Amino acid sequence: MIKVCIAGVTGWTGAAVAKGVLRSKEFQLVGAVARKTAGQDVGQVLGLEKCGVIIKEDLAKALAAPVDVLIEYTHANSVKEHVLSALSKKIRVVIGSSGLTGDDFEEIDRISREKGLGVIAAGNFSITAALAKKFSLLAAQYLPTWEIIDYADEHKPDAPSGTTRELAEQLAQVKQNTLAVPIDSTIGVKSARGGTVAGAQLHSVRMPGYKFSFETLFGLPDERLTIRHDAGTSASPYVHGTLLATEKVMVTTGLIRGLDKLLFD
Repeated sequence: MIKVCIAGVTGWTGAAVAKGVLRSKEFQLVGAVARKTAGQDVGQVLGLEKCGVIIKEDLAKALAAPVDVLIEYTHANSVKEHVLSALSKKIRVVIGSSGLTGDDFEEIDRISREKGLGVIAAGNFSITAALAKKFSLLAAQYLPTWEIIDYADEHKPDAPSGTTRELAEQLAQVKQNTLAVPIDSTIGVKSARGGTVAGAQLHSVRMPGYKFSFETLFGLPDERLTIRHDAGTSASPYVHGTLLATEKVMVTTGLIRGLDKLLFD
């Protein structure tokens, strides 16, 4: 069995993944991190039977026992520190948290390769979100111009989302986005055109009543294409993809970024 530690074990996605791990015959939960519920049994906190794994308040304590894979679902402020700490202990990592930049991923890729370890990261571990990303990358081969919008509730602190940052950076690997009017030539409030990531304009909506969604907009004269993904109110769509990545990371060296890479490449 693959020995797993989950950071952010009581969070919206982390809790759903933890339940998936506890019910699985392929994975063994051996560590868990969550500050507010530290000292309690994971199973009991999640509304299940006690499992004998006590939640720790910091990652160092949770990694004291032998761990094969860290599943990272914490805050954007701590994700990089956690990933580098795990790699330093020769532990492979699956990253579901957002907040990392392209430079961060380059550093993580370099370090993981030096250590002969695998890291799999995805802004979104949903299979349908991976399909939306795949379709967007396909469309970019034929269409010259795109912009991206991401939606979330008012409490999401990072912008753009990890999903759309990942999408923008990989669209740039397909080809360069074309803007008829460069942002620097915009008259008025330049920031009204959104933030620029890898040559794409990203617009982040953070309001009550919204859940996690994103859309890639493509345009040609007299026609347009919208590729949109909408998440529901449950974190269950992210469990299968996360556990698939946890299995695959055991035979991976270096960074794989995006669930679509596992599913389609």
